[in-house]
Amino acid sequence: MDLGIRDRVAIVAASSKGLGRASAEALAAEGCKVVMCSRNEDELRAAAEPIGALALAMDITEPDAPQRLVDAAVAEYGRLDIVVPNAGGPPPARALDITDEQIAAAVNANLTSSVRLIRSALPHLEAQSWGRVCMITSYTVKQPAPGLALSNLARTGLWAWTKTAAADLFPKGITVNMAAPGPHATDRMKQLAGTMSTDGMGDPADFGKVVAFLCSEPARFINGVALNVDGGSVAGLL
Repeated sequence: MDLGIRDRVAIVAASSKGLGRASAEALAAEGCKVVMCSRNEDELRAAAEPIGALALAMDITEPDAPQRLVDAAVAEYGRLDIVVPNAGGPPPARALDITDEQIAAAVNANLTSSVRLIRSALPHLEAQSWGRVCMITSYTVKQPAPGLALSNLARTGLWAWTKTAAADLFPKGITVNMAAPGPHATDRMKQLAGTMSTDGMGDPADFGKVVAFLCSEPARFINGVALNVDGGSVAGLL
């Protein structure tokens, strides 16, 4: 299938490894010009060079980073079409153990940073009446995990914001969706799993292809969706 996004310009945040990297690689494979960012410059360059992506070492959770990322993409390529907000997840914690400081950090990383990036990109998407936004979040927006209270809190708030923004932007030719992964064989998941086997976990490369599809031309009528990519982990019907 031709996804119709060749030569589109895509930003993928926090993309030096894991699902962010897989998404950047999938978009590049479809012919997109990709802009990647990460705090770890060495890991970022190792990920970006094989796919010819523009690599920018920055922490997407810093308040001014999203605008700087958008400005750099437009300066390099003259346009912006696709935005994939992403940030590393907060540490595990039980609901009644989290502190105010931990809540603030989780919300900044896994909610506010995505809103900032979309807000910074919006003038460019609106100007061409075409845009795709696909946030990398977690299946826990549908089925909260007991030991991931910080992630549950922040990402579910982002899901509510996404539903609101999707309705506002669809008439402008812009779709806003989430790709909600379950267990995939990433460094973070291996860390959370400890000594557990990663057998049966998803392949990050397959997840990246789902993100690319949600950012595609044929996905023009998919909007306001949190698409579970979880191997059936979520048991609920909604």
